[in-house]
Amino acid sequence: MLYRTMPKNGDRLSILGFGCMRLPATPEGAIDEPRAIAQIRAAIDAGVNYVDTAWPYHAGASEPLLGKALRDGYRARVKLATKLPSWLVTSRADMDRFLDAQLSRLGTDHIDYYLVHALDGPLWDAVASHGVAEFLDAAKADGRIVNAGFSFHGLLPDFKRIVDAYPWVFCQIQYNYLDQQFQAGTEGLRYAAAKGLGVVVMEPLRGGMLARPAPAPAIAALWDAAEARREPVDWALRWVWNHPEVTLLLSGMNEEAHIAQNVAVAGQALPGGLTDPETALVDRVATAYKELLKVGCTGCGYCMPCPMGVQIPKCFDAYNALHMNGDADSAKFRYVVSVGGVIGVDAPGFATQCVACGECLEKCPQHIEIPEVLKSVVAGLEDEGVPARMEMARKMFKVRPQ
Repeated sequence: MLYRTMPKNGDRLSILGFGCMRLPATPEGAIDEPRAIAQIRAAIDAGVNYVDTAWPYHAGASEPLLGKALRDGYRARVKLATKLPSWLVTSRADMDRFLDAQLSRLGTDHIDYYLVHALDGPLWDAVASHGVAEFLDAAKADGRIVNAGFSFHGLLPDFKRIVDAYPWVFCQIQYNYLDQQFQAGTEGLRYAAAKGLGVVVMEPLRGGMLARPAPAPAIAALWDAAEARREPVDWALRWVWNHPEVTLLLSGMNEEAHIAQNVAVAGQALPGGLTDPETALVDRVATAYKELLKVGCTGCGYCMPCPMGVQIPKCFDAYNALHMNGDADSAKFRYVVSVGGVIGVDAPGFATQCVACGECLEKCPQHIEIPEVLKSVVAGLEDEGVPARMEMARKMFKVRPQ
């Protein structure tokens, strides 16, 4: 296992972190506790020393499960990360209630890396108005948390102002070779690193899509032409770790073979370890993937705000996921979570809200026929199952401490 140093505190962290959002499940959908605990402990035994969870993962069951996995001496061997569910915060007191409940769930007296979860611009403004800076300062002072950070799912300008708004130790962004200009992207990665923040990368495999066999012959041919023969997952992880600004990446490992594979690559992937021809090859693969995308949206957000409240970039991201990930159920659930008002602002931003006013058309630098494409989003993602998915999402993301 290779390790990198968190810039502001000197912590030596494994470049591979264990993400507890997609733990193995029983046929009934509950976490398979014996197997999940064994997997987490096996990863720690292999050198992983950063584990990440959050309040809503597995409908609230992830934190308690991780607490069990870290018994028997494992807690002392890792840095533990979890997150404040910022979309549920309505007061300064809420923040303490959530943190205290999480400490109890996890069976610990402190969180090593505590994140304000899933921020975008409006959500940051909301939690800032409720005193999140004072909360983080107080929680650090009394020892309940050690390091403060945030995870991000918004637009680049908002990412930069959040970076500058508080003395964060670290941040967490979505980053992979397809998402170099999505959300924070490469520019955000470099901006945060230049400010001294450690950067934790989520979705390095884009929900597993980049780990699967190539979805088109053209992509398979590109990989086959490489001088070094590697599996797609190997290329994707090495590409992220090739960036010296990245402190570590999180992998949602739920198969024993995946853990072994990820750990093996994490023992070899040095920053700058890919050659120039290899990075050029990955860029060609990224271009080939993007040619398969249904919408050429970069997530720049220039089309926003929509006068009808449509979350246009998020609609397009979910629509692309529907066609690229090979998992329609997951894409449809992701859609209602991201645009249904479950996280962030309470108002929904579904594609069906579009009235084809055309205001977005002149703003889009990609010249996407946005109203027409939103009709396709409706056809692909807004079926009769939307109410049930909304109810499931509310149960998962709206649970408050008792």
